[in-house]
Amino acid sequence: MNTLIAISGLGVFCLIAEIFNLRKLLVPVAVLGLLAILGLTISEFNTPASFYNNMIVVNKFSVAFSSLFIILTIFLVALSGDFYKDHPTKISDFIAIKIFLLAGAVAMVSFGNLSMFFLGIEVLSISLYILAASKRLDVKSNEAGMKYFLMGSFASGIILFGICLVYGATGYFDMAEIYDLSQGAGLPVWFPIGITLIIIGMLFKIAAAPFHFWAPDVYEGSPSMTTATMSTLAKVVAMATLYKLLSGLTTLSDKVELLIVIISILSMTVGNIMALRQNNVKRMLAFSGVSHAGFMLMALLSMSTAASTLLYYTAAYALAGIASFAVIIYMTKDKGNEDVVNFNGLGKTNPLLAAILTASLLSMAGIPIFSGFFAKFMLFANTMKAGYYVVVIAAVINSIISVGYYFKLILSMYTKEASEDKKPVPFVYYAVAVVAILLNILMGIYPSFVTNLLN
Repeated sequence: MNTLIAISGLGVFCLIAEIFNLRKLLVPVAVLGLLAILGLTISEFNTPASFYNNMIVVNKFSVAFSSLFIILTIFLVALSGDFYKDHPTKISDFIAIKIFLLAGAVAMVSFGNLSMFFLGIEVLSISLYILAASKRLDVKSNEAGMKYFLMGSFASGIILFGICLVYGATGYFDMAEIYDLSQGAGLPVWFPIGITLIIIGMLFKIAAAPFHFWAPDVYEGSPSMTTATMSTLAKVVAMATLYKLLSGLTTLSDKVELLIVIISILSMTVGNIMALRQNNVKRMLAFSGVSHAGFMLMALLSMSTAASTLLYYTAAYALAGIASFAVIIYMTKDKGNEDVVNFNGLGKTNPLLAAILTASLLSMAGIPIFSGFFAKFMLFANTMKAGYYVVVIAAVINSIISVGYYFKLILSMYTKEASEDKKPVPFVYYAVAVVAILLNILMGIYPSFVTNLLN
């Protein structure tokens, strides 16, 4: 609860910072504030508690994921200083929206009541709608914002209808009461219908097939900083929330497990096959995100180990995503497009940025020594123990397919001639990219540091 209050307070401070002419200090102050909030959050790791009649529940799960969200937001805020420096809108607005988005994210993994869950998801979603359409004079950004708003509103409506059905079946919004009632017999038929509708709405939020059609257009049209936020922070939040919703049901019904198996395989396959056809890097990473959503769903098939596996996988994926977007944002910010050709010869003109982007892509593909490899290994091992061999076979095949489009970008950096001379790179891009990829590698070397947090 202290974390949520502190994040909201920092967001309010960022809103009024422009009044006191703190524009130049805003990013450093926001980063330092988030670091302090990270320390406050970690201090609550071993002190579980609930607040406001169980509206907010603090436990190891919520603290671990909240800490990950804060770390990702620190990276995103640090990059925002350079990205928005020439934007006609005040930078304080963008920083404040990102921090309020973080507040929604923390609420989504800390809720103990369905009303708090819905409040969190709407705070996060509305922030993303605004950021997607924030380039007011760009037609693509306007289209992305409108498409995301319309599709997101439909998904939120489906989730809300599901919540209404669950309430009608149980008489409670409190998750503990709902889980207790779900263990017995005699609940009306609209309880499983309500749970199914909530799951479908959350599958939209993580862009799992066949609820992914918005993702490539929205990722491409949105400003690159917004795309980085959706691809990393928003996807991880939605996946963690979906697990939290289902984790209280001691055993998933056969129909829910079958739904997860089908959507997992479909997401991996559709995402990877469509990514092979893309020449725009943001569209490629959008379809890559669809495939990773399929991998993440595999964790739900072995609920006893799902929390630690999901934390490790999402951290590995998000850190690799942050590192890659730090390079992508810099390389494409003045180009008008994000085509692969913009990266031609990067290995010669800027070897460090090329190496970081290569490492992040290799991690997403699941290549050792990066944490992406160990994340997939743990995921496959746990899924095999649960008896879902078909899903693992499909996942292995899709991992091999993914190498094709990741190497398309890598080869363009090292085998093509550069289209322009080397230009100076602001320090913040180096700092964010290097720190993110080093954390990714350290997680690969010491995976137990993360996996043991929730055991």
